[in-house]
Amino acid sequence: MSYIIAFILGSIWGSFANVCIYRLPIDENIAKGRSYCTSCKKQIKWFDNIPLLSYLFLKGTCRFCTKKINIQYFIVELISALSFVIVVYLFGVSLTTLLFFILSICFIIIFFIDLKHFIIPNELTYPLMLIGFLKSFDPNLNKLLFPNFFNSLIGGIFGYLIIWLIIFVYKKLRNREGMGLGDAKLLAVIGFWFGWISIPFVIFFSSTVALIWVIPDLIKNKKELTSQIPFGPFLILGTLIYLLIIDYIKIYLG
Repeated sequence: MSYIIAFILGSIWGSFANVCIYRLPIDENIAKGRSYCTSCKKQIKWFDNIPLLSYLFLKGTCRFCTKKINIQYFIVELISALSFVIVVYLFGVSLTTLLFFILSICFIIIFFIDLKHFIIPNELTYPLMLIGFLKSFDPNLNKLLFPNFFNSLIGGIFGYLIIWLIIFVYKKLRNREGMGLGDAKLLAVIGFWFGWISIPFVIFFSSTVALIWVIPDLIKNKKELTSQIPFGPFLILGTLIYLLIIDYIKIYLG
């Protein structure tokens, strides 16, 4: 039953994530009225706004204008629902679960916004930094996952500065922007949440995944080495890889 509840809650929050993914990049109030069709702008009825089910029932089209609804809406809701189920499976009903609910939804929003618009909203990174640091004062949280307040603070500063330094050096050498400060803030979030020890691993994993992703396009001359890519999604994937193997990392480091 707890998994069913988690799945339903996750899909509902996934629906909210879709609102944020659409509205935040265009500076539209996420609390402004009900959802509407992005094609015909008509408000979506409640029975057409049921997470996952409405998309399937309507066969991925708007009831009013019959235009195709981006499958991303369904994917976001499904990923959110599954992430909630996985978190409950791993941590049961606990404060750790609540924290990962918050982080997973915010990461999903950041992932899809940066993927399309090459921006990472401050509305998400700043609150995540604060939550990541404040939680470190709770002595009852899982110490394997979450650092104490000192390591959390160092992690946040280290995460921000290392990306800032890359931006600074690249701009000095090439006289152009290499990365955005949004990436620095996102890595600061990761540092605040998981401590300074996570930063080198996340950078390595995210850079490796990004390289694997871009190599085919480089070979086909679809991209150049100077082509812009959204690095936020790769930082999130790098964090996920880090969390998946954190047990082995901690054992190796002693």
